[in-house]
Amino acid sequence: MEISNSDIDKAINEWIHNKRNRDILHERLIDGIKFEELAEKHDLSPQQVKNIVRKGKETIFNHIRSEK
Repeated sequence: MEISNSDIDKAINEWIHNKRNRDILHERLIDGIKFEELAEKHDLSPQQVKNIVRKGKETIFNHIRSEK
């Protein structure tokens, strides 16, 4: 199943309630910014960013799949 950036954007805004995590997911999934850059920008470790992205992807893609 092809998922558009607009579907991802909508799901992030709807299902991710923490602003920092929303920002990180937008920057990673839509803008393609690297984990290391995101970690530095948000004052986190790369592993913390990877965990946020992994959990966020699980949340948004589960909602996207259930809607289609």
